[in-house]
Amino acid sequence: MKRNTAIAALTAAVLVGGGLATTAAFADSDGTRTDDSTASAGTAAGRTGAGQAVTEKTGKAGRTTVDEAVGAALKAVPGTVTEAELDDDDDDGGRTVWELDVYGADKVWHDVTVDAGSGKVLSDREDDDNGDRDRHAPRSAAVSLDAALKAALGAQPGTVTSVDLDDDDDGRRGAPRWDVDITGKDGKQHELRVDAKSGKVTADHDDDHDDDSDDRDGDDD
Repeated sequence: MKRNTAIAALTAAVLVGGGLATTAAFADSDGTRTDDSTASAGTAAGRTGAGQAVTEKTGKAGRTTVDEAVGAALKAVPGTVTEAELDDDDDDGGRTVWELDVYGADKVWHDVTVDAGSGKVLSDREDDDNGDRDRHAPRSAAVSLDAALKAALGAQPGTVTSVDLDDDDDGRRGAPRWDVDITGKDGKQHELRVDAKSGKVTADHDDDHDDDSDDRDGDDD
């Protein structure tokens, strides 16, 4: 009984410590913190607010969360995270990793890889397409990455596996948005859009239509 109590106490301490570490990691480089109390907080894109432990952002047991991966990447490369994706392909030696795009304070794009098991930064290299990438994208969104995640998880609880700032013209207004992929508690995949200016959350029906089209094309073969 005493042993179980000790384990419970240790677990609680680790969780609390993890929350504090996340909060520290998401401070802006100038020492200030953003207010992410609402999804439409007017913060610079990719700069996370005063982070807190959110169970819906936690992946499988022992897996680094999206918050922790972003924090590790920003510690290695101060700047703005515009994309974080959980990748379990064989390209990384069979290990599961977070792949992140960071627009650094040095005004250079960086590709950062974080081990999803240990949370350690495995690599940081300058993007090969630095000369062609849109340097305005990180500043085009009023809603921060952290606020976008909270808004998406509020609409669809689950585990975040990908978040990406999309600044492409979609044929309507070309409004910047955060694309968030979530594995629901029911195991189903959900793709959401968070307006990067208003924080409004909508389902990504375009991808559903694309999937349907792909299925029909496959049936024709």
